[in-house]
Amino acid sequence: MTMSTRLWKSKFQMDLKVHINNVHGSQMAAKITGTFTIDSHSFRFNAIAFGRIGGQNIGAKISKITEKELIRLGYDVDQVMMTLQSNLLQGDLTLPEGLKRESFVDD
Repeated sequence: MTMSTRLWKSKFQMDLKVHINNVHGSQMAAKITGTFTIDSHSFRFNAIAFGRIGGQNIGAKISKITEKELIRLGYDVDQVMMTLQSNLLQGDLTLPEGLKRESFVDD
């Protein structure tokens, strides 16, 4: 895959998959650790999820090393972060066995 193909794909067709490894906290606030995968490249992230006051909100973070690797691979870091946070907010993710959405989601 060429650099221009990756840039086009990251901008228009990002196939980002999110897997949650662990959630600590409650429906009000929780710390989330997990990984996301783009085109068979896997990266770690941390996030803080807040609920109730002002609605749902998630702040995801990646390391500087991950940012550099995403750039090296031709991805737009801002677009990756927007997609990651969107997937987290919309529940477009996988959970480890035994972790139930009801334990941290307030529908």
